[in-house]
Amino acid sequence: MKYFFMAAFVLASFGTKAQSSNLVPPFDLSPMDMVYFPANYPILKIQNKVSGPLEMRVIYSRPQVKERKIFGGLQEYGKVWRVGANEATEIEFFKNVYINNKKIAKGRYTLYVIPYSDKWTFILNKETDTWGAFKYDSTKDVIRVTVPLSTINKVEDMTITLDKSSSGASLCVLWDEVKAELPIKF
Repeated sequence: MKYFFMAAFVLASFGTKAQSSNLVPPFDLSPMDMVYFPANYPILKIQNKVSGPLEMRVIYSRPQVKERKIFGGLQEYGKVWRVGANEATEIEFFKNVYINNKKIAKGRYTLYVIPYSDKWTFILNKETDTWGAFKYDSTKDVIRVTVPLSTINKVEDMTITLDKSSSGASLCVLWDEVKAELPIKF
């Protein structure tokens, strides 16, 4: 037992020294997250409980409100936003889908939004692996869809969900006191 405690102390000492010597980068304040449809697909897959194919997934970074005015403040109305922080948010479809009655080919896209006080314009763009919206190129847009906003109770950490609907799923973005919902059919 004495050796166990000595080993734990030595390992803890190395961990502290590694962080203090900058071998480990600082933690990102807007951690990356991933959401699947169907929900929890990877976990269901390893448990042999998958009842259907993977339809889509979204990879995004989760900024926090931190007592800031988000929409109309930090994120200006009428300007393209990456839907999160850091790298631009990406959505991948594992089969063809329909958004606003337009066929969207299976593949990976960057998801942008233009927020307004009462609506958002969702944008799927062909340019992927990009940071923020600094190099956004509207000539690479696949589709733009404007949806109304809902007011919700405050959500501190921006969250994206993929919720089952009667015709497919809804991509929902919830942050601060706003919810925007993009219907996706398949």
